[in-house]
Formats: sequence, C-alpha cells, structure tokens
Amino acid sequence: MLSKLFDLTGRVALVTGGSKGLGKAMAIGLAEAGAGVVIASRHEEELRAAAREIRSAGTAGVEYVVSDLSLRGEADTLAQKAIEAMGRVDILINNAGVNTPQAIDEMKDEVWDRVLELNLTSCMALTRALSPYMKERKWGRIVHLSSIMGLTSAAARNPYSATKSALLGLARASANDLGSFGITVNCIAPGPMLTDMPMSVLSKEKQDEFAQGTALLRWGRPDELVGPVLLLASDAGSYITGSVLVVDGGCLAKVF
Repeated sequence: MLSKLFDLTGRVALVTGGSKGLGKAMAIGLAEAGAGVVIASRHEEELRAAAREIRSAGTAGVEYVVSDLSLRGEADTLAQKAIEAMGRVDILINNAGVNTPQAIDEMKDEVWDRVLELNLTSCMALTRALSPYMKERKWGRIVHLSSIMGLTSAAARNPYSATKSALLGLARASANDLGSFGITVNCIAPGPMLTDMPMSVLSKEKQDEFAQGTALLRWGRPDELVGPVLLLASDAGSYITGSVLVVDGGCLAKVF
C-alpha cells in the first residue's frame, strides 16, 4: 500500500524552472515515481541536458518546452505545448522564479513588474489554464514553490517576499475553488537551498550566516525537496490542500 500511495505511474507532471536546481531535482523525483515529465525554462541547452538526466531516472517519457514565463501570455502557450507533448498534465509544479533584491526606497517599477509576473502571475495563469483539464478527470495536484521569505523576510527582499507571500493566499483560494473536483493546491516553502539563485546574490559571509541560522546548521540540498513534492503530488497527500509545507532545516524554529 505504501508504494501505491507515492506511485505516479500514468500521471504527467509539468515542472517550470525544471532545467536546474530545485526544479530539476523535483523533476527527477517525479520521474523516479513513474510520472511522465515536461520541464520548462528559458534556456534550451540547459533543458536538453536536464531532460537527458531525467530520462535516465524514469521510463514514462520526458519532454521540454522553451518558455519565458516573465512574458504575459507565455503560460497559456506552455500549457498547450505540454499537453500536446504528453497528452495531459495531472501535476503542476510552479517552480520558476527570480529574486532581485531592492530596498523599498530604491524599487524600480520594471523590476517589481518582472518579479510579480514570473513569481506570481505565471503561477496563476498556468493554474487557470490547466485546472479545467484536471477538473474533467477529477484529479489534480498543484504545488507552488513559495519560500520562508513568504513567511518572514529580510532587507531588500521586497518583491520576492511579496510574491512568495501571495502564493500562500493563491493556494488557499484555489484549494477552495478546486477541492470538490479532487484537485489539491499547496505550497512548499523552502529555506536556504544550495541553488544558483541564492549563491548568486549572497556573499560568502551571508551564506555562512544563513547556514548558522538553521537548526541543522547547514544549507539544504535540492534533492531534499523530492520527498515533500512527492507527498503533495501523489495520493499520499490526498487530504492536504490549501496548506504550506515548510522545508527549511529548522530556520523558522531558530529565533535566537
């Protein structure tokens, strides 16, 4: 019974930002659980390499779509291309995002608009585009990648924290809209994770500070999101919806 709870055979997952980091790790985990996988990002070379790696982990097929979700309208195009490529999408993992630190009194409109478009609006648009198909089948799983920065914050994280907080509200509302159709909607809120995004914006001193700020005294590995995403993407999490699963190494637990 336990193996069946996490078995995704016959399901298809779309993972945005799936060419590297957390997205690729989750895509590999979904493939290992039996799902067909579509990954999307802006960079075709990275997608091609990631698709080869994901194919080696599963047998249900892997496709990729080049898509820039910071552009309005790209979400609808991606949804249709994913369905055309694999015939269906049962699981949506909204992972694509960007963190552009700016203090509130230095906030540029173009930065604010781009972060909101990618981190929040694309998640809404993909959910809007794919949920009708899930409703027809009376089964679906939608997971938004929020962040502990959606539950707390730091200086100059204005657009990032705003969007990651908004995803929590979006998940709660959508869970009510879609629950009667067997569709769950949840968030995962990772803490410090060893990916390109934080490494590119944090100094070595800040990286060490973040590690010391967790109960486990270290950064998380991308593969440590596989268990949480499989819980929320499978029948194992069928009674979890409108919730946020915090995966932060005890960061929020360690106040002092």
